[in-house]
Formats: sequence, structure tokens, C-alpha cells
Amino acid sequence: MASCISLTRKKLAAMMCLLSAALWNLMSVSHLFHDPSQAQAHNRSLTVLIWGWPFGHAFNFTQDVCATLHGTTGCHLTWNRSLYNQSDVVVFHHWVLQHGGSSLPRSKLHPWQKWVWLSLESPAHTKILAGWDGMFNWVMTYRRDSDIFLPYGELVPQPSGNVNIPEKTSLVSWVISNYYHTQERAHLVHDLSKHIKIDVYGKANRKPLCPACLLATISKYKFYLAFENSIYQDYITEKLWRNALLAGTVPVVMGPPRANYQQFIPSEAFIHVDDFSSAKELADFLATMNDSLYRRYFEWKRNYAVKLWDNWAERFCTICQQYPSLPQGKVYPSVERWFQA
Repeated sequence: MASCISLTRKKLAAMMCLLSAALWNLMSVSHLFHDPSQAQAHNRSLTVLIWGWPFGHAFNFTQDVCATLHGTTGCHLTWNRSLYNQSDVVVFHHWVLQHGGSSLPRSKLHPWQKWVWLSLESPAHTKILAGWDGMFNWVMTYRRDSDIFLPYGELVPQPSGNVNIPEKTSLVSWVISNYYHTQERAHLVHDLSKHIKIDVYGKANRKPLCPACLLATISKYKFYLAFENSIYQDYITEKLWRNALLAGTVPVVMGPPRANYQQFIPSEAFIHVDDFSSAKELADFLATMNDSLYRRYFEWKRNYAVKLWDNWAERFCTICQQYPSLPQGKVYPSVERWFQA
């Protein structure tokens, strides 16, 4: 009897050993199949999961939208959270982190899965990051030192561009939605208004402009106040790119230092408030500018055109484009510390 029991135990141990080996091989094959670093070798598409709509606004796109927009193949975007287990990259827009609550995952299912933190807001308007230490591999922001740089706009080369300047009927305009009298930009507009007429549009002034009216209205003004709501490195928003440059008016900027703007656009394409010692000096400069000097601010149009990065599908496809060159072993101990720096 004892020998039979011993034999049975030996057989059981052998079976357990074979089962363990089979499970190990299965796990190894599964890891090889899902590991993004091996994806191309196995002709598997990269899967990028966007965890929630930015700002809660849904939009439509197909899985192969990146191939349509950029010719980037082998990468699929999806909103389907049931694919979380097999997603190579998971993107979390900061608004989703703030409002996602219990629906947010709190850990990665696989060590090879990459998490991306996405925000286009400045640090002054970005809260609730402390609870996500050590979770994100890449950051995707307007800052040039981001893993995935996502500007609000850029100048793209164009051959033999024409310098077309819309007809001007007024001097200065400003579009503002979120107005607080304590803001630095509010103080400057108040001081400028003592010396020149500024036409103010937007929700804050109860004079909203319809989307189709915005550029057509601003284009009639010689100057546009592209004043940022907070001042941080590289934080240069649609106020410059769309409201001023694309509209065909000269931007008067308040934001990061002039040198920072010049990393994005030519020095002769804008007027920086820091170049003047007082609001009156700036107002006089705008009011008395002659036509010859004014036209110089549009010379950039001979060689460049404005491209807006305002399409969310195009923004997400940037991940697909840049994935092969992104650091695979990177983890941010604290995104909050990086972003606030």
C-alpha cells in the first residue's frame, strides 16, 4: 500500500511539473505576442486605448484613422475599455483623471503596457496629480520637453507664399471667456484702455462670437491681444495660433518671455508686452504704427503657413507616429513634480 501511494505521489508530482512547464510556456508565448517591442515581428498592430473622452466631448473616428490622416499603419486607436487587457498604450486625458472616479484603473495589467498622461492646460489649471505617482511612462503636453510634444499650433514651410493681409477697419480686439479682475492680463487691458480703444468679445463681455464669426471678426483688426491666462514655459495657445496668426492680425502677446516665443515663431511676427516700459508706451506704439512697419509683421507668410493642432484624432495619432522612438523603460516618479517644475 505504501509503495502504491508513493508511486501515485511521484506521478502526481510529474504531472504537476509538466503542467507548470506548459503554463510557463503559454505565459511566455502570450507575453511575446502582446509585448509591443515584438509586435512588428509578429505583424500585430499597436493598440492605443484612449480612456475617456477629453472634456467629456465625444467624437467619431475609425480604427485606421491614423493611416488616413498620416499614412501611419499598424496602429489602431480605440475607446473600447474591454480591450484594456491587450492595449499596448493607454492614454489618460487629465480631465478624465479628475472626473473618472471609480471607473479608472489603478494598476497596469502587464509590465509592458505604457500609460500616457495628456494635458494641454497650464499647471495653474491642472490639479489632482499626486495620487498617480509612478504610474505614467510618458507625458504628452504643450511643453517641448514632453515625451510626446503636442503644441497648439506651428508654422509649417510653404514655398513662395503670398503676403495677404485682410482689410483693416479697427485697431485692437480681445476675445475673453474666463475673466477675473485679479488676472495680470486684466490689469494690462484696463491700463491700455485708458489710451486706446479695445473691442472686447467673448462670454466674459457678453459678446460671444459664433465659431464661424470668430476669425472673420478678428481679421478686421490690426492687432489682437493674445494674452495667456497664466504664464508658463511653452504655454502658447490658440490665442496666438488661431485668433491672431491664422486670422491675419498682428499678435500682441503676454505669456512666457520673448525668447520662448521665438522658439516657435519669427521674432518679427509678434509684439511682446515685455518690450515696453508702460501700458501707455505700448498703446502709443500700436496707435502710431505706419503701414510700412505694420506689413513687416506679415513677412513670415512668404515662407510659412499656420497649422493648428486642434483635431483630437490627429493628436492621438501622434503617439502612433512617435512610438518607435519613445523611451521604453521610462517611468515618472511624479508627473506633478515634473509639470510644476
